[in-house]
Amino acid sequence: MDKLRVLHIVEGTSVDGPGLRTSIYLAGCSHHCPGCHNPESWSMSGGEQRTLDELMEVIAYNEAPVTFSGGDPLAQPVELEKLTSRIKRELGYNIWCYTGYTWEAIERNPSLMAVMRNIDVLVDSPFILDQRNTKLRFRGSNNQRLIDVKETIAHGTLTLWHD
Repeated sequence: MDKLRVLHIVEGTSVDGPGLRTSIYLAGCSHHCPGCHNPESWSMSGGEQRTLDELMEVIAYNEAPVTFSGGDPLAQPVELEKLTSRIKRELGYNIWCYTGYTWEAIERNPSLMAVMRNIDVLVDSPFILDQRNTKLRFRGSNNQRLIDVKETIAHGTLTLWHD
């Protein structure tokens, strides 16, 4: 049975994307950014294993868009692709994803690009403490981008998300 390692689920949050959302924090991160707000998320053995069915129940119950954070959700790409596919197919919800990978690195990795087909907005790039900016919306440092994934894939040119 497919499972993801989940650290925490926050229902009804407004800090990880527009509107009220269900944010799912996944375990595992290899970026280890200095100043990370969640270093306890780095271990791949953190949190608890949750089946995709269990996660779908929570997501459907909340009737809200979904954000994946962590850790780095892309540390579990195969299972994340399966879950995001189900969310899109069964619920049609908007999905955001935070990652320490850059879009350019994701494009070179087929398993990461498989996940991107289901993502609406990607917040990419590692957190850089020297570029920390608390005035930015939905991200922590100036180098991080809000990428409109559907437009970027459709046109082959990186397109930033604007609300």
